[in-house]
Amino acid sequence: MEWVSLTWLQAVVLALVQGLTEFLPVSSSGHLRVVSQLLFDADAGASFTAVTQIGTELAVVIYFFADIARLITTWFRGMVDPEVRRTQDYRLAWYVIVGSIPIGVLGFFFQDLIRGALRSLWITATTLIVFGLLLGLAERYGPQLRKQAELRLSDGVLMGCAQALALVPGVSRSGGTITAGLSLGLDRPTAVRFSFLLAIPAVFAAGLLELGHVFDPGGPGLQPSGAQMLVATVLAGLVGYACIAWLLKYVEKHSVYLFVWWRVLVGLAVYLLLGFGVLQA
Repeated sequence: MEWVSLTWLQAVVLALVQGLTEFLPVSSSGHLRVVSQLLFDADAGASFTAVTQIGTELAVVIYFFADIARLITTWFRGMVDPEVRRTQDYRLAWYVIVGSIPIGVLGFFFQDLIRGALRSLWITATTLIVFGLLLGLAERYGPQLRKQAELRLSDGVLMGCAQALALVPGVSRSGGTITAGLSLGLDRPTAVRFSFLLAIPAVFAAGLLELGHVFDPGGPGLQPSGAQMLVATVLAGLVGYACIAWLLKYVEKHSVYLFVWWRVLVGLAVYLLLGFGVLQA
């Protein structure tokens, strides 16, 4: 696939899709892949996806700034103060660090595969459905008894491994971590909040790593200008901030079945569009 210049309309549409879907457990990369192919007959590209995620992660930093500042301060204090090491905040900071390792390692070693073969729409449709059903099973059978104060190192490791699966479009970073969290017995608000915190190191690292590739004229996908990339990233962040606030309130009183059904329907729709030749994998 050759480079095609990105238009401003495409940049805005894809930024809106990124902002709307990044924090919902529906897969932002999968939706970007489908929308860009369906509307623009081109792949937005893994690099475009990764860089616009910097905007949505800035939204997380702003929304959870007080929590993040407290965790960072506590972590540094714990390096020299044994008493601080006994606090939940110190342990939580380590859970985020340890949980970020799997996606960092896999993302580094499988960059070419992530930007290439794994972006097939057949794979995206399949992962949307399969991991959507897994999310539904976690909602149905997960005990949902443990709150943030009861988070353990094993939760960070396992949710980090689930996050790493989101390197495949359609899996969903938030969907994978929330599924793992519910399966481990965390309640929905705790699983969602920890999912947000866990994403920050990994997504910022991925975005910075892909920053050089997004303007590379030798790779596949839509080619944005610097101005388009900046506007798309900021717009995705603004929309993402609103989605964070909505999702945190939503999961306090509602199940995640809405997202399960959405994923299955979108996955089936992609299968049909591929089967009838409307979309090219």
